[in-house]
Amino acid sequence: MKILFLKHPMENRDPWAQDVLDAIGTRHNVITFDESAPVGPQFRDIDVVIDQGGCHSTREMADYCGSLKLWQILGTGFEKLDVKHWERKGIPVSNTPGQFSSVALAECALMFMIMLARRWHETQRRLRKGIFYNTFGAELLGKRLLLIGFGSSARELALRAKPFGVRILAIDIAPISEEVQVEFGLDEAGKPADLDRMLTDCDFASLHLHLNEETRELIDRRRLALLKPEAFLINVARGALVDEEALSDALAAGRLAGAGLDVFADEPGSPDHPLLAFPNVVATPHISGSTYGTSKRRAECVAENIDRVARGLEPLYLVNRPVSQSVLTYRS
Repeated sequence: MKILFLKHPMENRDPWAQDVLDAIGTRHNVITFDESAPVGPQFRDIDVVIDQGGCHSTREMADYCGSLKLWQILGTGFEKLDVKHWERKGIPVSNTPGQFSSVALAECALMFMIMLARRWHETQRRLRKGIFYNTFGAELLGKRLLLIGFGSSARELALRAKPFGVRILAIDIAPISEEVQVEFGLDEAGKPADLDRMLTDCDFASLHLHLNEETRELIDRRRLALLKPEAFLINVARGALVDEEALSDALAAGRLAGAGLDVFADEPGSPDHPLLAFPNVVATPHISGSTYGTSKRRAECVAENIDRVARGLEPLYLVNRPVSQSVLTYRS
């Protein structure tokens, strides 16, 4: 088949792009999109489009597609794609869902929890001043972690936090069975209607959601006020799940102990972002899923989907079906 690859700019391209090319091998003909050339001719007779990161697509591209068999997003999020427009054009859209990056996201979230509890920024400041012995932090033992969304990354985080003696609470749009609660060591499971109540009693609130109109700024000013002043917010999902201005106000007023943030509402963000100025914020530049393992697993997923389409089979992980979107609302 003939495949058109929409790649990230050079500095963000690999290993993602190379892993995909290695996984596809010589089974199909892969062409790289040329941003300096006319758009229309490049989509002529294309069977599959690979969109690295899901952020390079335009409606114009979809309009030029003829009998496209698959628009494959190399990434989990698809909020930057006008899925409804692609659906109207009859173009199937698939992503590489949460299970391919879940371990990486969970490890980053756990790293944030430990760094915040042990007051990482404060230890570094005092270390450089030669002040030893008197930076006291907290232990994770006995703390309550609320997982908002109980998809793949939340489940991996539950497995990793439980051995630290953390009590695990989880909310999901789909009922969490008793078997799953036992498997992942949940101390309490709830539904979206329980969010406000469960926020008031947690020590860490960690977001594991897709971004859509239902979840945008889910953690708003009112819900931030429900958290204890000793609580921490963790976000390795999407920045716009949180009202960032309200978060800044809560941190400035001492109404929140701190935050661990890998994502921001506007990306790439400025080094002068107000949230980065707080000493009780641990932040990374949207790299929680950026591991060599994630890259290879996503690449293998893309290659498998292309091979399925070549054999006349339905693509896996379709996101432009109403049933798929309802399931994904609270999962990442």
